[in-house]
Amino acid sequence: MAWRNGRKRTGDAEGFDFRVSPDDRVGGPPKKGRDGSRRLREEASPRPKKKKARRGTRGKSRSRIGRVIYWGAVLALWAVICAIGVLVWVGIHLPPIQSLEIPKRPPSVLILGANGATLATRGDMGGAAVPLRELPDYVPKAFIAIEDRRFYSHHGVDPLGIMRALVADVLRRGASQGGSTITQQLAKNLFLTQERTISRKAQEVVLALWLEHKFSKAQILELYLNRVYFGSGAYGVEAAAQRYFGKSARHLALAEAAMLAGLVQSPSRLAPSHNPDGAERRARLVLADMAEQKLAGEDAVHVALAHPAHAIKAATAGSVNYVADWVMDAVNDVIGRFDEDIVVETSIDPALQTAAERALADVLAQKGDKFGVGEGALVAMTPDGVVRALVGGKSYAESQFNRAIAAKRQPGSAFKPFVYLTALEHGLTPDTVREDGPIVVRGWKPENYEHEYMGPVTLTQALANSLNTVSVRLTLEFGPAAVIRTAYRLGISSLLEPNASIALGTSEVSPLELVSAYAPFANGGFAVAPHVIERVRGADGKTLYARATQALGRIVDARHVAMMNGMMHETLVSGTARHADLPGWAAAGKTGTSQDFRDAWFVGYTAHLVAGVWLGNDDNSPTRKAVGGGLPVEIWSRFMKAGHQGVAPAALPGVGGGGWLSAAPQPQGAAPARAPAAAGARPQSDHGGLDFWLLDRLFGRR
Repeated sequence: MAWRNGRKRTGDAEGFDFRVSPDDRVGGPPKKGRDGSRRLREEASPRPKKKKARRGTRGKSRSRIGRVIYWGAVLALWAVICAIGVLVWVGIHLPPIQSLEIPKRPPSVLILGANGATLATRGDMGGAAVPLRELPDYVPKAFIAIEDRRFYSHHGVDPLGIMRALVADVLRRGASQGGSTITQQLAKNLFLTQERTISRKAQEVVLALWLEHKFSKAQILELYLNRVYFGSGAYGVEAAAQRYFGKSARHLALAEAAMLAGLVQSPSRLAPSHNPDGAERRARLVLADMAEQKLAGEDAVHVALAHPAHAIKAATAGSVNYVADWVMDAVNDVIGRFDEDIVVETSIDPALQTAAERALADVLAQKGDKFGVGEGALVAMTPDGVVRALVGGKSYAESQFNRAIAAKRQPGSAFKPFVYLTALEHGLTPDTVREDGPIVVRGWKPENYEHEYMGPVTLTQALANSLNTVSVRLTLEFGPAAVIRTAYRLGISSLLEPNASIALGTSEVSPLELVSAYAPFANGGFAVAPHVIERVRGADGKTLYARATQALGRIVDARHVAMMNGMMHETLVSGTARHADLPGWAAAGKTGTSQDFRDAWFVGYTAHLVAGVWLGNDDNSPTRKAVGGGLPVEIWSRFMKAGHQGVAPAALPGVGGGGWLSAAPQPQGAAPARAPAAAGARPQSDHGGLDFWLLDRLFGRR
């Protein structure tokens, strides 16, 4: 057959030549008989067909693998392209990386009391930044344990942490864990908003990578601890430590550090100030993680678990905030503009501040409604002007207006000491007699409180009993301008009108300036400049301001100081402030009540403290006959008792101890002992009339 002739061998492989022979072309193809065709197929087909089948199976397998590799490469390439596109998009919406720097946060102000205790913090970020090296080592470890256990292993983004969080979220069917690293959280706090969007998350990742490239791990951790939010308005670990535990972050215990670390997850929900149980449970989880990761010793963890942290009572609405507001105004005057964290050391005594707040609040709560008094203020300072307590209202939470500093109200008879000092400096003495009787000044008829007149009285009696007509007579005698000059010299800074009514305190002053104007009587006649700031230093400890202690000089003669102290001491013995109660101490002062009972005052002092109380209403409406000798004296007595506990009694300048007058109380209504006239003093008969002179010489009446 022709096909047989076409068969040939090539090397070891057999092949077939299927070219058609001439015979076949002529006669046509061979007939496909049953036997012949079967033989032909049996002889020619089996081996090639089997071999071809094996080749097809292997080819299909190789083809499938090739397609998988091909499409895998295609998908990977598109994934890379998409990732690059996302990064480009994110980069377009970010500031230029070369100009991207850590934003400088507003400076914070830490305000300390005289004993070093924290009074308040001011500034958007709360506490001052604390270097990482100054913190106990377990403070940053607590945050790493609960927030980012692979902090030192990743480069800003932790894929394992993300996967772990996703698994936990799926198993719990909710967002129970977060996959953000500490670096990502810092990026969000520094540069981004709190919105939960994919674009913001992408930006967070890019910025986290940039932060890891730009800063060391220690720098990132320090920035994080000083920026993270802890709830209750506390930003940064220092502010949180002060807010919740009343101490610096430098002195945190392990249990306290664990509680703070636990707050970061949900500061509003877990703040120990209103959810102590939740905060403690979270702290236990932090301690467990620290033990598991060998970040704290087992013994230390057991101690912390046995003695959990407890937050102190919040003082955000306390009266000390009136002081803090005043400090923030005053600090600009002493150091000017500042752009760094500062610590302000003040003269405020926390115990006295609390006593002042309590005395004012308690009396107003008990009797305020009865007398129609809605507000009050109290200022206390040492005789040399160091402010120890200042309360600007009955409740800072209700009103932040500082009445002790900013309110200008009529002092009433509390202004009279300046009238009487003017008279003494013009030659009169406490024993000089003047007429308490009706007087008319250009149609104005000043009257006494009880509309009664005592007739001839000494200046001591007139001041102690707050006789209006005598004060007006003295003002007219020496001139309103002379009285105003005396008030300005002693420390009044408000505008005073030079008219006859100045004798009754019709020009408005603030509680702070009135109290400071009384201080020269308590210190022997020296000028004072009331102040609350003792020292200002930067967060690094560098002193930016320190108050000078130089004396301002004498402004009142010592003898006149002694006379005034004797006269105002009588006010507490037999006069309008006779209900003042301060056992064992020689005290002096003056009450004041303005027109229509709108304001009630008492300013009193010892050799240890000068304190003033104002009561009234913010809308200047009349009270229900509240007078200076009533509620103000009661508040003053409560406060001064607390302020003098444990302090050895001391005499007022010129009163007692061999001075001009004795501090011993005298019978009510009795005139004090007469002193010799000052050199060059005007004879009393020149001012009291012949009848007064005769009575004085013959019978010793005053």
